Parts: sequence; structure tokens; C-alpha cells
Amino acid sequence: MNINWAALGSTFGASVVITVAVVGAFCVGVSALARRSRVSDGGAGTLALSTAVLSFALCASAVGYGLYLISGG
Repeated sequence: MNINWAALGSTFGASVVITVAVVGAFCVGVSALARRSRVSDGGAGTLALSTAVLSFALCASAVGYGLYLISGG
């Protein structure tokens, strides 16, 4: 049995980077929603809501693309 360590390391590194990016985007979305509930100003609340929606859309697209790859697409 021969293990290609370079490919294994590359896969591990890409998995860690993508995981940190998706978790970071989710944290930004949750933080923006919390900020929106504290803000009484309309403009800042709209910006916070759009940031949250964009962050959650990024998370959903990453999960969808992962499911697409797993399904053999």
C-alpha cells in the first residue's frame, strides 16, 4: 500500500481552510443579526441585515457545493 502524502496534506489543508472560512462566515452572519437587533437606526440595521443574508448565503452555497461534489456531480 502506497500513500501519496502530498495529496493527503493538500486535501487536509484545503479542508481546514474551507472549514474555517465557512465557520467564519456563519459567525459574521450571527454577529450581524445580533447587531441589527441592537441598532435603532434604519440605515445601520439594513446594512447589518444585508451582511447577515450575504454571509448565510455564502454558507448555504458552500454546503450545497459540497453536497454536489459528494453526489458525484
